Amino acid sequence: DTVVQSYSNRYLDDVEKQLQRTGAGYLLTGEEFVALRLLSALIFLLLALLLVAALQPASGLLFLLGAPLAGYYFPLVWLRDTRQRREKAVVRALPVYLDFITLAVEAGLNLTGAMQQAMQKGPAGPLRNEFSTVLRDLRSGVSRGEAMKRMAERLDIPDVTSFVNAMVQAERMGSSMANVLRVQAEQRRNERFQRAEKQAMQAPVKLIFPLIVFIFPVTFIVLGFPIAMKFLGQ
Repeated sequence: DTVVQSYSNRYLDDVEKQLQRTGAGYLLTGEEFVALRLLSALIFLLLALLLVAALQPASGLLFLLGAPLAGYYFPLVWLRDTRQRREKAVVRALPVYLDFITLAVEAGLNLTGAMQQAMQKGPAGPLRNEFSTVLRDLRSGVSRGEAMKRMAERLDIPDVTSFVNAMVQAERMGSSMANVLRVQAEQRRNERFQRAEKQAMQAPVKLIFPLIVFIFPVTFIVLGFPIAMKFLGQ
């Protein structure tokens, strides 16, 4: 506890925000995550001691110094990877949920009822969990605008923030929810299509390295081996 308390409150608050963005905020507090990092460093050090004692490598000291550092940063790598996967899942599911919400609002439901319908019909994943949290906040007496703002803060994803801001502004100004939702759904679909196009354009560039390192040498060997054997035979 004393070691964990040596970290500044600002750092611990930042860690808690990162945990919220990965969906792990309900499992760990900032202090518990820091304690997990320290425990991970200790476990890596103990494993390194066992390996060095068993194998006695020449670079044993360097291994003992690097192991706790790797253990200390391993939870951060996990946190970053988890957040990236979560963001991709949310961005991929958002247009689908917006379509369901738009159809429900156009059918006569209010926004809260539309979100409930979207939850029942939409794909499982972090976005469904977030809409479930929004509905739970609404049942506990939180205003709809505040509940949606909390969702945007938890996710911290530009697409979601844009959607929430548009909904809050439409509700404040008395604009047609159906029209705003339709525009948001169309915009999210266009953005998803643009991201897919960008990834497709980047694919050939990403293939250059494995082609040069793995495919081309094997091809040259397969083609050149018979020719080389023919010359050697002569």
